[in-house]
Amino acid sequence: MDRRTDQAPESLCALDQTEKYDRNMVVIGAGAAGLVSSYIAATVKAKVTLVEASKMGGDCLNYGCVPSKALIKSAKVAEQMRHGDVYGLDKVEPTYNFKAVMQRIHGVIAEIEPHDSVERYTGLGVDVVKGYATIVDPWTVEIKREDGETQRLTTRSIVIATGGRPFVPDLPGLDEVGYVTSDTLWEEFAQMDDIPKRMIILGGGPIGCELSQAFARLGAEVVQVERSDHLLAREDDEVAELALGAQQSSGVEVLTGHDAVRCELVDGEKRLILNANGEEKSIAFDALVVAVGRSARLNGFGLEELGIETDKTVVTDDYLATLYPNIFAAGDVAGPYQFTHVASHQAWFASVNALFGQFRKFKADYRVIPWTTFIDPEIARVGLNEQDAKAQNIAYEVTTYQMHELDRAIADSATKGFVKVLTPPGKDKILGVTIVGDHAGELLAEYVLAMKYKLGLNKILGTIHTYPTMAEANKYAAGEWKRAHAPQGLLRWVERYHDWMRG
Repeated sequence: MDRRTDQAPESLCALDQTEKYDRNMVVIGAGAAGLVSSYIAATVKAKVTLVEASKMGGDCLNYGCVPSKALIKSAKVAEQMRHGDVYGLDKVEPTYNFKAVMQRIHGVIAEIEPHDSVERYTGLGVDVVKGYATIVDPWTVEIKREDGETQRLTTRSIVIATGGRPFVPDLPGLDEVGYVTSDTLWEEFAQMDDIPKRMIILGGGPIGCELSQAFARLGAEVVQVERSDHLLAREDDEVAELALGAQQSSGVEVLTGHDAVRCELVDGEKRLILNANGEEKSIAFDALVVAVGRSARLNGFGLEELGIETDKTVVTDDYLATLYPNIFAAGDVAGPYQFTHVASHQAWFASVNALFGQFRKFKADYRVIPWTTFIDPEIARVGLNEQDAKAQNIAYEVTTYQMHELDRAIADSATKGFVKVLTPPGKDKILGVTIVGDHAGELLAEYVLAMKYKLGLNKILGTIHTYPTMAEANKYAAGEWKRAHAPQGLLRWVERYHDWMRG
């Protein structure tokens, strides 16, 4: 849907009469959307400049996906050691050096870093400039370079890919007691010899859940605070309940229905004051992690001066163009989803429309968007769940296959979870899937492919799946659907036929 409400001023549109441009495209921001946009432009032999003011790779590499998954792996190993008896081994309370865990995380970042480096993208044909970019007019970008020089480039098109940052609530006393976010904790915690003993994680979304479980498994006393009535508000009730159980079994104290009111420093002790049903509660802490969501980076690069509309994100049309038909936005700054894989997906549409839109334009396609919350067990989803279907008044049937029935899950002692598929009544078309279990993010890929190319459950049922694997759960879920929709009239006729054949 086109969200733009205005038209670009004619006086600025007229600037497009410039005879010669320095670049075909300038991309602002070297996170997932910016990297992919510039890579595509270079691949099709366009002259492209990529501008980044901070670290190449953006939030995902440096502060989000990569470090959090490295942390989660260390925490999961610690938990497996603690429950070794489940596997017929001696259970041991893990001992470790917190600084070494944090060093491993930074080592993982360093190992992946070359994939997103200046050197790599320069080798791919991208002109990479470290500095701050400002859009001066629809065809001019000014860059204050790291080396102190100022550079101006004229360009046929611009892609805004400035990403997002953690949202920090206006909580009285927060600055006084100090806090970290999902961006800053990696550097701050890396300086510590020991894990903070008492931690509060503010937020019950995916980031808050992942961090809470991981730090609790590493031995911290973690309190997770969420203002709504349950964790993971976008998921169905039974999924949220399973997530709650997973957090609690990992040692997290979960406080849903609690509002953070203020922070206090009393005799050198840091405290968070909560309100639940009109009653205040005080919790002491050593570290407070704010993980209540993220907001788009919208300020400081010329949008206001050009009159480019923003509404929490940059307002674009269906083709990811802004008020100006040659200025596009992609990634977290554009919304509506804040996932690295969606940023990369949008980058294709933004860059191709920017470079070739005069011949053909492509609408950004959000029909099949998967995501995973990487707690243990993982929660992965694509398409509709029940609360979505009800909100949109879409008729559906539910087919569920429980992981405790799967041979591989039993062998791995990983029987928590299920595969839940929504289909239209009487049809095998897949409306949406939620998977809870070990490797749910990987298992979901089969359904993403099926939905993308309009393959139904009958096709999944007719596909050979290796035995014994977790992926068989997908086939067995399809089998559950088939059994519920067996042609009873035909089966009765076949039964009579077999009776007749026996004489």
